Amino acid sequence: MSAFDAVELIRRKRSGAELTSDQIDWLIPAYTRGEVADEQMSAMAMAIFFRGMADSELSTWTTAMINTGERLDFSGLSRPTADKHSTGGVGDKITLPLAPLVAACGVAVPQLSGRGLGHTGGTLDKLESIPGWRASLTNDEMMRQLEDVGAVICAAGSGLAPADKKLYALRDVTGTVEAIPLIASSIMSKKIAEGTDSLVLDVKVGVGAFMQTLDQARELASRMVALGKAAGVTTVALLTDMDTPLGRAAGNAVEVAESVEVLAGGGPTDVVDLTLALAREMVQSAGVDVDPADKLADGSAMDVWRRMIRAQGGDPEAALPQARHQEVVLADQSGVLTRLDAMAVGLAAWRLGAGRARKEDPVQTGAGVMMHAKPGDAVTAGQPLFTLLTDTPETFDRAKQALEGGWTIEASGSFEGRPLVIERIS
Repeated sequence: MSAFDAVELIRRKRSGAELTSDQIDWLIPAYTRGEVADEQMSAMAMAIFFRGMADSELSTWTTAMINTGERLDFSGLSRPTADKHSTGGVGDKITLPLAPLVAACGVAVPQLSGRGLGHTGGTLDKLESIPGWRASLTNDEMMRQLEDVGAVICAAGSGLAPADKKLYALRDVTGTVEAIPLIASSIMSKKIAEGTDSLVLDVKVGVGAFMQTLDQARELASRMVALGKAAGVTTVALLTDMDTPLGRAAGNAVEVAESVEVLAGGGPTDVVDLTLALAREMVQSAGVDVDPADKLADGSAMDVWRRMIRAQGGDPEAALPQARHQEVVLADQSGVLTRLDAMAVGLAAWRLGAGRARKEDPVQTGAGVMMHAKPGDAVTAGQPLFTLLTDTPETFDRAKQALEGGWTIEASGSFEGRPLVIERIS
């Protein structure tokens, strides 16, 4: 006979009361083992969605999720470790140039990444467009690569916070994805179990982000920073803008190409600026006194990128896949582009095949959207605004529907958007 009753715990949380540490320490492993049914945990997730969680509850909940699996230990490495997590956006390829850049500064970067779902892209999906590259590594392979190369981007093993894998899938089909305590515990259970010395959180805010208001983003960032610090991980969060897509490419192979441009000393200014801002936070958190801009300029970061890709079976010199079909969307008037909606671009890329509706769906490596103008740029009627890329041309119409109303051109307008890095929380 179990120590607690799931229905009684649901009623308790539904009424607004806090769950005790003992109750949480029973509930999470019991659910992971299948002793608490999905429909019961669905009800609990909805109760948390409406009633929230106190800080002490959230800390216990997160620790209980960590304790359902293994913890990695990087203490044997010859350099300090730092990691970054982004809450997801459109055109957010920052991990790709960031990991080798920080490694070039002398900090080991074990970047355990995920796949895209819906309008937000997945780091592993992008990298799998590189011929031969593989996402799955054993823990031993990851440790050797961190020591030899300094950076690894790979899939998280099934041993890290298995409770999160079950609960994440449940939230996705029960309308509770947006519950801030559940987002915070999902992210931080995996990141704390990962075992890095320091963590930098990139919390996106805007129309293309899960957190669409500054208040939501601040709450999520503050709660994750508190969880990290309580677990002994040096943690800082940057709130960054996601009203407008990052860079000029949204997709998979097209974002890899743009990331390589950044590592080669070029690329869009916003991608370079955010990469450097996050790199400086990671290097500083790890206690290393190196300016990442120097390592980007002297080619060191590009050298690490090539070694990192080769170490995982990829060919960094190979041609990237290209979509078989393309269609251009033209500007309908002249003036200044004053708005480019990140959600509209993300949905268009998704419909073209760059994303997936379900975790098991395949993605097209060459699909996506290229943006030929960004807010603040002058445009002329009839000039290309977007190039749509896909292997399935029947998706062009739905992609163009997603873009309808997704941009504004003003005859004499000016662009005064908020800064790329809005706020720092530590």
